[in-house]
Amino acid sequence: MFALNGYENTSTVAIARDAGTSESQLMKHFGSKRGLLAVILDRGWSSVMARVQTVPANSAPADKLFRLLEALVIELENDSDLKNLMVLESGRVRKDNRDVIVSAGFHSFAEAVSAALTGMRSQGQISSDVNLEALRAAFIGMTEGLLRDQVLAHRSEFHASYGSDDLRKALRAMISAFAGEGLGQPLRAVNG
Repeated sequence: MFALNGYENTSTVAIARDAGTSESQLMKHFGSKRGLLAVILDRGWSSVMARVQTVPANSAPADKLFRLLEALVIELENDSDLKNLMVLESGRVRKDNRDVIVSAGFHSFAEAVSAALTGMRSQGQISSDVNLEALRAAFIGMTEGLLRDQVLAHRSEFHASYGSDDLRKALRAMISAFAGEGLGQPLRAVNG
């Protein structure tokens, strides 16, 4: 219901009715509508992290980065409701609570991306003057943006006529650019 109607437009009464239970039971188990969303997002990130665990530890760091981002893409392509929730509803400030839901699974995913970027730096593919946390945010944000635009194109008149192969090619192109492949030198920060 959150994926179809949005978090704000979905009442706990409607959720309980659809689940065949009472609103009081829903509150007993999840504490609030926000608590229910947090559990759903945690389970989604658990699925992503299960796929991340299949990435070979001995992969080259740039390939590992691609496989980590691809794990997110694959899981969300396999579950359109989860895709809608994670790209449209996750990370938003709610009017009923000013805190943003940040899943432990997201933290684990971000740590895995950071580790791949650190490996790329140790191989001389990213210079020491580039902040790896900013680069991590850029790669995760780019992946989420590619997925979000697909959702927007599906749900509205937004133009994003690319498929899974195009999305993967975009990820590979960006990683190749940051890995310095074909550039002759590691990526450096731009001053000014």
